[in-house]
Amino acid sequence: DVVGSLLHCLDSEAARGPVNVTAPEPVTNAELSKALGRVLHRPAVAPVPAFAIKALYGEMAAIVTTGVRAVPARLEELGYAFRRPGLDDALRAATGR
Repeated sequence: DVVGSLLHCLDSEAARGPVNVTAPEPVTNAELSKALGRVLHRPAVAPVPAFAIKALYGEMAAIVTTGVRAVPARLEELGYAFRRPGLDDALRAATGR
């Protein structure tokens, strides 16, 4: 979907300005870890404690721990149809599972 959305924007005369190339359903890092564990049939990795992330990333830690929650509103306005809109389905496709 990342490549498809970029190609869609390149082909669209209406695509001007910023476009969020994100999944239609934003998830947290914890949700992503759990979904990846489900898809791989393995236990989800324990989340890294927030204090460790803050030590590594400083002020950027908030983005890592809470996420951005960006949505692809402009991309959808431009008519892009996601091939794999659900997280589990996208992870299965990406991992070949």
